[in-house]
Amino acid sequence: MIGAASTGSPVGAPARPVVVIGAGQAGLAVSHSLTDLGVEHTVLEQHRVAQAWRDRWDSFTLVTPNWTLDLPGMPYAGDDPEGHVPRTDIVDYLEHYAEQCRAHLREGVRVTTLHVATSPRFMLDTSAGQVDAGTVIVCTGAYQRPFRPATAHEFPPGLRVMDATAYRSPAALPDGKVLVVGSGQTGVQLTEELHLAGRDVFLSCGRAPWVPRRLDGTDIVTWLARTNFFDQSLDCLPSPAARLGANIQATGARGGHDLHFRTLQKLGVPLLGRFSGVHGTRATFADDLAASVAFGDGRWAQFRQILREQLPANGFPVPELPEPAPFRSTPPTELGLRDFGAVIFTAGYRPDYSWIAAPVTDPMGFPLCVDGASTIVPGLSFCGVHFLRTRRSSLLFGVGTDARIVARGVAARVGSEPTGGG
Repeated sequence: MIGAASTGSPVGAPARPVVVIGAGQAGLAVSHSLTDLGVEHTVLEQHRVAQAWRDRWDSFTLVTPNWTLDLPGMPYAGDDPEGHVPRTDIVDYLEHYAEQCRAHLREGVRVTTLHVATSPRFMLDTSAGQVDAGTVIVCTGAYQRPFRPATAHEFPPGLRVMDATAYRSPAALPDGKVLVVGSGQTGVQLTEELHLAGRDVFLSCGRAPWVPRRLDGTDIVTWLARTNFFDQSLDCLPSPAARLGANIQATGARGGHDLHFRTLQKLGVPLLGRFSGVHGTRATFADDLAASVAFGDGRWAQFRQILREQLPANGFPVPELPEPAPFRSTPPTELGLRDFGAVIFTAGYRPDYSWIAAPVTDPMGFPLCVDGASTIVPGLSFCGVHFLRTRRSSLLFGVGTDARIVARGVAARVGSEPTGGG
């Protein structure tokens, strides 16, 4: 239980044979499955349970509908499955789930380096001492490292430049105009919030898919879950690089509503092309806004095709599927920065497993594994990775399937080996 985490034995004491790193939805789902299989284990969390959700901005709401709060053994039990709960409710759900896992959970313990050893197989350098383990499951999130373009350091001194993880509310920003760089799910949400708060905000746009929030009164995620969309594997992507593409433009704010380039333009938000650099006190942008909008429209056309083809075969009617309205804009390619107070980068995140002292990732930083088990280091597994197995692998309503598969693999391994941990 969480309450026992701060009073358990020192981390430097003899370790259990299995260590799970991370107590977000992936780590907790793995812990639940290991407990069901009778596998003794320890969960180490560098901050608190559900820290990634705690770090979202103050007004954040679940972007997928509430029914997607569906970890193994604890399906959504509320009365608004198609609604969107606030951040605090997501944290409460995960804290309650952690209490049900009955694992030895240690919060406030950061793993700084994971060494591949001989016997036991791994040594973990942590903020509370060294831990030995025979098996390690890394559940540190879908992405861990904010991404900024190389030119991001060129902004004038005195202008606050921050990543989305540091944003809390419009009132917490310095006075002046705001430039948001990146138009995926987070970028459009922050832009709308800033605009509605009366801030002069500009959005530098890139390529991102969009969808209507609801079709015939039902959430778009619910419709797509009735197809094979979330079950598609990495092989379905046009290229490996597409794994780093922007999340679908959408929001759960104020009950959930459409939010994409056209809705922001209608609100009066100035849209710009892709951020390309800074020259003195002027930011420059590519002349590619129309291409970015066309990309999003093309993705919506693909979604429409999936819905038309698969819903009838699965016993569902095809809802009305709106065509995108014409889009016209002649954005500037330069912007003076003298009256700006803040720049917020929301241009995506990247995996970061640099703390693992072994070459366990591909060139993009994703772990090399099959069904979560590393193909490089025996005894090392991963869960909660974007497209680990399918599109839903890192999502609240998909990570449980992967967690069970990973846990079964670990159970089979520890059941055939000595269980001494140190």
